[in-house]
Amino acid sequence: MAVLPILTYPDPRLGRVAEPVENFDEELRQFVADLTETMYAGPGGVGIAAPQVDRLQRIVIVDVRPKLGDNCHGLMVLINPELIAWEGMAVGREGCMSVPDFTGNVIRAERIQVQAQDAEGRDRFYECEGFEARAVQHEMDHFDGLLFLDRLVSRKTDLFRRKQYQPKKK
Repeated sequence: MAVLPILTYPDPRLGRVAEPVENFDEELRQFVADLTETMYAGPGGVGIAAPQVDRLQRIVIVDVRPKLGDNCHGLMVLINPELIAWEGMAVGREGCMSVPDFTGNVIRAERIQVQAQDAEGRDRFYECEGFEARAVQHEMDHFDGLLFLDRLVSRKTDLFRRKQYQPKKK
C-alpha cells in the first residue's frame, strides 16, 4: 500500500468531473487500499475521494470512527454512490485535506440514504445521519469538482483559518 499525494486548492484538477467505475478488478482493489491508507495518514482524515488524488473516478472512502467511535458504519468503500433520499438540513463545520488551511460552515442534509458498490462490485446500501451523513455528502461533492468552499453559507462570515497545533514543549 502507498500514501498518495493529495491535490490542494487552488489546483484546477480539483474542479474536474469524475467518471463511474466500470472495472472491478485487482487494480481497483489496490487503488482502494492506497486511497484508504492515504485517508488514515492525513490529520483528522475521515473521508477521501479519488479525485483528490488525481483519479477521476467515483470512489469515496469514509470512516468517521475517529470522531464518533463505534456509533457509525465504520469503514465504508463507496463506488459509484448515489444519494437516493435525504431529509432535514443543518449547518456544520467542515474541513478538507484538499483545503488544509481552512474550515467552513456548510448546509447539508442531516439524514441520507446512499446506494453504492463495494470494491468487489457488490451492491451496498447505507442509512447515515449527522456527521457521517455530512462526510459522505462532502466527499461525493468531489465527483462534481466541488469543494466545501463552493458551499459555504457565507464566504464573509463562515470561512475560518484552521488552527495550527504546535507540539507541547517539555
